[in-house]
Amino acid sequence: MLNPNLDEIQLSQEEYERFSRHLILPEVGLEGQKRLKAASVLCIGTGGLGAPLLLYLAAAGIGRIGIVDFDIVDRSNLQRQVIHGTSWVGKPKIESAKERILEINPHCQVDLYETRLSSENALEILKPYDIVADGTDNFPTRYLVNDACVLLDKPNVYGSIFRFEGQATVFNYRGGPNYRDLYPEPPPPGMVPSCAEGGVLGVLCGIIGTIQATETVKIILGKGTTLSGRLLLYNALDMKFRELKLRPNPVRPVIEKLVDYEQFCGIPQAKAEEAKQQMDIQEMTVQELKQLLDSGADDFVLLDVRNPHEYEIAKIPGSVLVPLPDIENGEGVEKVKEILNGHRLIAHCKAGLRSAKALGILKQAGIEGTNVKGGITAWSQEIDPSVPQY
Repeated sequence: MLNPNLDEIQLSQEEYERFSRHLILPEVGLEGQKRLKAASVLCIGTGGLGAPLLLYLAAAGIGRIGIVDFDIVDRSNLQRQVIHGTSWVGKPKIESAKERILEINPHCQVDLYETRLSSENALEILKPYDIVADGTDNFPTRYLVNDACVLLDKPNVYGSIFRFEGQATVFNYRGGPNYRDLYPEPPPPGMVPSCAEGGVLGVLCGIIGTIQATETVKIILGKGTTLSGRLLLYNALDMKFRELKLRPNPVRPVIEKLVDYEQFCGIPQAKAEEAKQQMDIQEMTVQELKQLLDSGADDFVLLDVRNPHEYEIAKIPGSVLVPLPDIENGEGVEKVKEILNGHRLIAHCKAGLRSAKALGILKQAGIEGTNVKGGITAWSQEIDPSVPQY
């Protein structure tokens, strides 16, 4: 309700005190604070972006906040997902987020949707809200959120993060561009690593998430110039902001309905191809690897294909590092041949996926090998707890 009947919105004495610093801003004032109280925002995800976004939306006085998330709090989340705390590890993120929101603003109505957003439920979940804020980290959900916002004619406040870089903009606002104008086609599956694979600077999430919160508040107030038509790029290492112009593509396909976005992004096809490749790759458990190492056998090479900084964090004794990117560009293939020198090959990574990919590449070069199921994570969990998990 971006144009509410403000006569129906009243602030309590406690709210006058709580939002006093807003009320004395000419650009906000009493009318603006009433607009914020009358507004409803749906946040997709309570992760790195959703955490600061939700905190500041609640603190700003948004009257109704919806949260979509089906995940639980993990200890590795706490470096960036500042809405959650240690006591919530292993518990639902949406419950943790709700408790924190009500601590900040007990006048806020918090709606919880503990489910995966899908083509079947997206329109129903998004429909009651004025604005949608996308805090997701995968392409299928981003396309889904975009298309649902287009069909429902709702602004989509977008942010994304990776390592030390972030992006933010506003899609589908007053005839402006939408996500498909930025990315007409999704990248091939696996080309863009997730934060779990590539890492992310924790404070970067706070910067981009609060930019999303700022844009959301501006839309509600009807003040300032939004990022619609502008893609804001931020590099934390250089502390630089850049802008790219975004325009609606006049020949983009018309969005008429929600589709299967996993299929659209090629994920089932990629999984099928990956499964096909892995069918021909032998596997061993970490228990079998432990028995082999304990036996003193010296007829094999244990290859670690993770990145060098991961190898510094944790390693299996006796392993040799040749990172997957080196194997992919060909240099590592020759290095593996030299290291093997007639010995058999056993490979591992963090969880078993990258090492399976490496073995598939090496197989094409005539090098057979065995993959360690579950990787060094399984080794830490089942064999040697002193090996750090990350």
